[in-house]
Amino acid sequence: MDIRYVIAIDGPAASGKSTTAKQLAKLLHYVYIDSGAMYRACGLKALQKGIKLTDHESLKEMLSHIDIRIEYAPEGNKIYLDNNDVSARIREADITRLASEIAVIGIVRERMVELQRKMGEEGGVIMDGRDIGTVVFPDADYKFFMVADVKTRALRRWQEATEKDEKLILEEVEQELLWRDKNDSTRKHSPLRQAEDAILIDTSAMSIQQQVEYIYQIVREGKCMK
Repeated sequence: MDIRYVIAIDGPAASGKSTTAKQLAKLLHYVYIDSGAMYRACGLKALQKGIKLTDHESLKEMLSHIDIRIEYAPEGNKIYLDNNDVSARIREADITRLASEIAVIGIVRERMVELQRKMGEEGGVIMDGRDIGTVVFPDADYKFFMVADVKTRALRRWQEATEKDEKLILEEVEQELLWRDKNDSTRKHSPLRQAEDAILIDTSAMSIQQQVEYIYQIVREGKCMK
């Protein structure tokens, strides 16, 4: 598209927002900025340096020097932490939980928001997360909030893991999602919530293709939300 919109997609884990955002970015020839990956990279950095999440002074020092870069690649975004490709490492289970825990820390969120806004200054970007439309880009041209019932989300996550030969128990996946939902929606800083002007999409009965097409058609109409 010639017009370089800023598109924000929020929602709980496994609602389909990340996969949809990635495919939509390719369709629109936009840059996909994976906000979740940035928190994962930040969590990995803290783990590498042996910094406890309760040690805010050390975290602040770490954040002042952290370098997170996202680059496009045909097979998907490459995430670099201090010039090292950590795309695979940040998706491992220990980092998944650590990322959710570090995301509630105010100084971490403030620094990540700074980096995210800088990445989106030129427009033509799609960002997904839990507070993109409410905090990072409250003036985004288009905002979407994607939801799905927890059993559907757990099954999706379990199926993804199974395809990667990861052994997970479906019931435990569901409990993990419930824990993340509560943690994300009740945290003090930038909690998960739907922006008042966001378009709500229940993906429980929708395929990824249907989700992408639904948003694509709204954006293609060219009727800016602002």
